[in-house]
Amino acid sequence: MSDLITIHSDHGPVQLPAGSTLATALTHILSLTGQDAHGVATAVNGVFVPRASRASHPLADGDAVLCFSPITGG
Repeated sequence: MSDLITIHSDHGPVQLPAGSTLATALTHILSLTGQDAHGVATAVNGVFVPRASRASHPLADGDAVLCFSPITGG
């Protein structure tokens, strides 16, 4: 069993330690883009994950993580 998982982000594949959460992945991904975690919304495998749930949302090998700017308007 590997100690690493590979997730797929909009910035390419990312290797993380097994047991990583979305918050861990987000820190790594946003270090590449210079964005702030509070300025992006997140989804894992096409399902929105609220900011408050990122630290407790576990990731599995092969998960697709998307970071995007939230859309507001009326």
